[in-house]
Amino acid sequence: MSGHNKWNQIKHKKAITDKKRGQSFSKLSKLISLAARKGINPITNLELKNAIDKAREVSMPNDNIQRAINKVADKSIHLEELYVEALGPGNVALRIKAITDNRNRTIAEIKKILGDNHSKMVTPGSISWMLSQTTSTDNPDTNKELDTLFEALDDNDDIEDIASNLQD
Repeated sequence: MSGHNKWNQIKHKKAITDKKRGQSFSKLSKLISLAARKGINPITNLELKNAIDKAREVSMPNDNIQRAINKVADKSIHLEELYVEALGPGNVALRIKAITDNRNRTIAEIKKILGDNHSKMVTPGSISWMLSQTTSTDNPDTNKELDTLFEALDDNDDIEDIASNLQD
């Protein structure tokens, strides 16, 4: 009986690891495609070279990297960068960077994640001054809410980066 239980534990851990790896590859693929719009040669396009280097750091297969570069040739796929500003639990300022092919869908998803985690979107540029000040939270409940929020945002495939004024 214990062997069966151990296999289930291994299977579940592997499934979680594979899901996170797939999400990471998806985010990096979008980053590479976005950078490749400025040129498909990594020697002349520094942004593309940096994106490819990030992909190689997490052992992304070369086929996936090349497929992401080739997406630029397909004119039907249009990726854009999107920045959303928000106030999180404890009035922590957030700037969320997303790379998306559907702006309205991504904004709706971010808005839902923020709403579910006691946070709200704000007018662009209204919290930029807060991002330069370092803030710390001593409240364990607020820290737990922030961890949950960051995890939920990170699970979204379109979200590339999250910047905050939270002090490490």
